[in-house]
This record gives sequence, C-alpha cells and structure tokens, in this order.
Amino acid sequence: MADPVSSVAYAIEAALRALHGDLGLLLVTMGLVVAIIGVIIVNYQQLVARYPQGGGAAAAAGEAFGEAWAFIPIGALIVDFVLTIAISVSAGSSAVIAYIPGLTHWRIPLALGLLMFVAAITWFGHLGRTLFAVLTMLFIIGGTIVIIDGFTTGTAHTAITDHTDRAPVLAVALAFPVAMALATGVEAPSSAIAQLGQLDDRGRRRFGRITLWLTLGVVGGLTLGLTAAAVHLHVGVPGTDSTQLADLAQAATSPAVYAFFQAATALLLLSAASSSFQAGPGLLKALARHIDTTGREGGILPAVLGHTNTHHTPYWGVAVFTTVSAAVTVAADGQDQRLVLFYAVAVFVSFLTGLIAMTHFSHQARQRKWLTVNLFGATVVTFTLIVNLARGEPLASLAAALLLAALLYWGWTRAGRPRGIAHATIEAEAA
Repeated sequence: MADPVSSVAYAIEAALRALHGDLGLLLVTMGLVVAIIGVIIVNYQQLVARYPQGGGAAAAAGEAFGEAWAFIPIGALIVDFVLTIAISVSAGSSAVIAYIPGLTHWRIPLALGLLMFVAAITWFGHLGRTLFAVLTMLFIIGGTIVIIDGFTTGTAHTAITDHTDRAPVLAVALAFPVAMALATGVEAPSSAIAQLGQLDDRGRRRFGRITLWLTLGVVGGLTLGLTAAAVHLHVGVPGTDSTQLADLAQAATSPAVYAFFQAATALLLLSAASSSFQAGPGLLKALARHIDTTGREGGILPAVLGHTNTHHTPYWGVAVFTTVSAAVTVAADGQDQRLVLFYAVAVFVSFLTGLIAMTHFSHQARQRKWLTVNLFGATVVTFTLIVNLARGEPLASLAAALLLAALLYWGWTRAGRPRGIAHATIEAEAA
C-alpha cells in the first residue's frame, strides 16, 4: 500500500481539477479531506487495538463474517498495489517532465523505464524500506521549504484559473472524493505492525496508534500548507508538461530548491512503487500453495508464486505485478491524474469492508460510542465510493477487485477451504 506522503504529489492537483480550477474552494476541499482521514484513523485505531498482530480489513472481515469475506479486501489490496505502482511511476515521470519539459513526448517510455528500474531494484529484497524513510524525510523537508518560501519570498503565478458553475457546497462535495487518494496509506500501519516481532501486543498497539496519528499530522500539515501556498500564489491547473506542485515550487522558491524538491518528489514516488512491489508479490506468496509447519498443504494460488531468490524476493510475483502495472500505465498514457479515481476506489473498498466489520463488532459488544463512530466512518467512505463510481470509468477498479475476490474464493473452495486466509496480509508483511 502507498505511503500517504507520496499521495500529496497528485491529490491536491486532482482536487483542483475536480473543482474545474476554482482555487477559492481548494483549501476548503483539502481541509475536508484531511478531516475525513482523521475520522478513518479514529476507526483504524480500534482495528489496531483488536488486531495487534496485524491483518487490517481482511482479518476483521474474516472474523466478523467468515473467512470467505476476507477475499473482498484482499482483492481490493491487489488492485491497489497494481495501481500504486502505475500511478507512482506515472507521477514520477510527470515530476521529471515538469523539470525537463523536452521529455514530454517520451512520457510513456519514461514511465515504463522507471517501472522496470523499480522492479529490478525489488530483486534485492527489503533494502528499500530504509531508503523509503529517507526519501520521505527529504520530501517533507523540501515541501516545508516550499511552503515557507511561498508565503515569504514567492511570486504570484500566472496560471489561468476558473470557477465552477456549481454551488460551492455541491462543488466541494463532488470534488473531495477525488482527492481521497490522499488516504490510501492509512491502512498500512494496521498491517505493517506484523513486522514488529520484537514488540508484544501492547507495544504494537501503541506503535500502531502513534503511527496513525503521526501520519495525519505530517500528511495533513503538508497537504494544507502546500494547498494554502498554492492558493496564496494563485497556482492553478498546470499545463500538459507540468504538475501543480512543480508550478508551486517554481513560483515559491529558488531554482536550487525547486530542483531539489522535484528530485525528492520523483524519488519518493518511485519508493512508493517499490513498497508495493514488495507487498504485492509478498501477498501472492502468502496465498501460494505450500506445506506449513505441521506438514499440511495450505494456500490457493500456484506454488510458483511462492518461489523466492536468495534475497527472499518472490520473483514470479514481481513479474506478474510488473506486467499488469505496465499495461495499466500504458492504458492511462502515463498520466497519473487519469489513475487517481481508480486508485481511490480500490483502497476504499478495503476501508469499507474493515469499517463494516468493526461496526459489527461494536454492535455485538453494545459499544454505542464506537458504533456511532464506525457508522459515521462507513457512511463517509460509502459516499466517497458512490461519488467516484458515478463518474463511470472507476467502475473498472471495483469490478477488478470483485473479480479477483471471486477467483480467489473459487480457488479457496477447490483447495478445500484451508484456514488462515484472512491472515494472509499478516504473512505478507511479516515476510
């Protein structure tokens, strides 16, 4: 799953495009997005508390409604991993093109080249996790400088902006679901705590909760700061050879900082793709047929997907994600903004499944306060899904997730319904 910090690179622009360039409503829209992420995080605190070993929405759905229901969030996660890779390399190529406009006509080859580069690095295992943390810090530093300079030394941009002809409330209501791609990394801590074998359950709960709120603080602060700077400098919808963040950085700060920020943005996006290149094949490996420690056969996918190299990388899984992600990237012409809606739908299917499961648990335990929180969260996520799906094309993302869920269920029944499927995400993260 994507790091939410990397999602800042395209979520603000996606909201502005949905607002038809109306900068007057952009800050309100992004403020609403951050507030809704806060609601989702409150719900996921409950999820982390219940599953300190990890597992996220899949574990919750499996326990609440039976293991078969875990395939819905698992199918959505697989689609999410593919889209994370595609949108990350596409946004990475956009960041490069914004700095070197002469590469505009090489957008698709550049995006595919970046994809192959990240796939090749994945061969060497989990060394990219440390790099990911470093690149995130560089992006945060660069973004903070851009925000400060934007309000102190920046010069107003000359981009042409527009105003939506809808009523402001309706315009914001229809635009914020597009920018909810910013929330796509929220579920990561609920699954990633499976890696913390050195901590007991209490320690994992504390770590998960702190990480969730830290995520909101960093992403929310960075998003609202960059949005406010864009409104202040009148940075509107960018041209075909640029991005809104690139236009903002160029208007806000010095050429040296602009170059640093663009490099940090591109590298962070590639690191996000690398993270999904680890998690996606890892999930396929966890679902592959194998012999467990008790000597019993488990898993439902072909055993070849569990084969690894000396760096413990499931290389056939990497090949699968490389092929599918490349096809999606080409289909979108290497344009990250064309993928944002598809991306948000995939992960919000997983969100909704987890929230419905937690609503079930709160109802069973007669916890009225949590039940209210869960129902509110589920309602907001449902509204987000409906608005995005109403745009038509994102229905393909939902269809892909449900099709994968159905195929996995079919394989599961043929394999004799082996237990433990709901915890496949734990095995994928712990690998």
